[in-house]
Amino acid sequence: MTSRLTRAVRGGAVALATVLLVAGCGGDELRPSDGAASEPASGSSAVDTAELRDLKAAAGIEDCPLTNRRGAVEGGLPGLYLDCLGGGAPVSLPGLPAKPTVVNLWASWCGPCRDELPHLAQLHDEAGGQVAVLGIDYKDPDPEAALRLAKDAGVTFPLLADPEQTVGKALGVVGLPQTVFVAADGTVTATHRAPITSYDQLRSLVDEHLGVAL
Repeated sequence: MTSRLTRAVRGGAVALATVLLVAGCGGDELRPSDGAASEPASGSSAVDTAELRDLKAAAGIEDCPLTNRRGAVEGGLPGLYLDCLGGGAPVSLPGLPAKPTVVNLWASWCGPCRDELPHLAQLHDEAGGQVAVLGIDYKDPDPEAALRLAKDAGVTFPLLADPEQTVGKALGVVGLPQTVFVAADGTVTATHRAPITSYDQLRSLVDEHLGVAL
């Protein structure tokens, strides 16, 4: 009797260990690897510190544009204010200067954004007199990394910060990068929800959606 009880207990222990081992492997398999993460950790970050101001200055990034208190335009950008990345006065989106504008949403954690930013930088450098370029560092927990990426990409156009995804619903953000084309009267003429892979493509989009031939 004792021998049978001992064997039963041992058998139960082995079975339990097997179940726990399988469950542990299953848990590991269900957890995504660190390298597979496509979204940043949640949480807000300060976007105006002494360190960020220094990084912004070192990159040669321009001050954010002065805006008026104009309310939201029908069919235009949402009536929201965003902070200037690296310091500066908050910017009213509907109060942007009356000029054809390319608004690009990006983040330091976004791989395709790294490839796209140089094309936007080139547009600003070569056609800034005709078309304004404005970046929004979106859903980004690391503004320092964002400014370093901007510097590496040659970005000097003004940058706003939206770590809390304030404009997400209004602009229909489903992924990054996203580019919004805004006419001089403040209306949104088009939204491009895919990476821009060349400067020629960007020029074509500007011509198509803003009527500016470059």
